[in-house]
This record gives sequence, C-alpha cells and structure tokens, in this order.
Amino acid sequence: MLILASASPRRLALLARIGVTPDAVDPADVDESVLKDEAPRDHARRLARDKAVAVAARHPGKIVLAADTVVHAGRRILPKAEDEATARACLHLLSGRRHRVLTAVAVIDAGGKLRERLSESLVTLKPLTAREIDAYVASDEWRGKAGGYALQSYAEAFCREFRGSHSGVVGLPLYETRNLLLASGLSL
Repeated sequence: MLILASASPRRLALLARIGVTPDAVDPADVDESVLKDEAPRDHARRLARDKAVAVAARHPGKIVLAADTVVHAGRRILPKAEDEATARACLHLLSGRRHRVLTAVAVIDAGGKLRERLSESLVTLKPLTAREIDAYVASDEWRGKAGGYALQSYAEAFCREFRGSHSGVVGLPLYETRNLLLASGLSL
C-alpha cells in the first residue's frame, strides 16, 4: 500500500504518468521554516524526510512517499508564494537570472527503511517586463508555488534556458521517484 504524503495535485498527476496511483493521500503537516544557516539542499532533504517520517508514523507497515521543492538563488531560499506581493518579489528577483530548483524525495518502505534522492535543475528566466509580471500575477497560477512560478504552465514561456528534470521542477522527479519506489518494494 502506497501513501502519498502530499496534497499536491501536480504530484498525483506526475505519479499517474508512470502508472502509480497512491492508495491514500495523507498530507504531512510539518513546519517548513528554514533553519538558521540551513543550505538549500539540506532544507529540501530535511523537509521531504520530515514529511515522510510524520506520515509513516500514522501508517505503519505502508510505503510512504514524500517530496519537497525548493527554489533558490544563491543561498537565498525563495518562499512559496501565497500572496501577490511575495509572487512579485520572487519574479523580480528571478527575472533574467539563473536559479536552481531542488526537489528532494523521501520514501519509507513497509519495514521502516528510509531512502532519499535529490533532483537539481538549473532554470534561467528571461528578463521580465513589468507588464509580463502583472499579467502573470493576474493569472493566479503562482499561488502556493515555490519561487512564485509554475514552469508547467504559462511561466514556461519565460524560461530561456533549462537543464535538469522537468518533472522535478514541477514537484516530483519521476526518474528518482520510480527508482525509490522500486527499491522500496512497490511493483510498477
């Protein structure tokens, strides 16, 4: 039995692309604050691990899949945009700039063993005009997205360069996820 420790419809859709349908969805409720001096990679890994552990405690003997996506420019971790001001600030910061998108995946198997992987992608957005930022913010697709944009939607038109895992940027790197699920005993 597979439990997805996320309420993200994007993660459900990505899993469906590799033929995986979780038996249950049970979002983890963990504090996602950045710890003092925490590096972006460590932050993503810690949150994915904490989510998996929290949900596995509620579902002993089940396979639990958790993930966390972090957008960072340098050592600065960008927030999930929940309001227009945050979305605008993220878009202004990323405009014309290369940044990294990390998605950590954690799987706990039925025996309690934790396996983890980290996907790292490099994204460069074109320089954005004030009009483009206004139009994108009006679209509302940025809401709840790390870094204030969704590469799988309209914001892809702003992507000048991309290197890495597209599914990882969307929120669940399929290559890493599939291998972790297979190693955890899930038949695919």
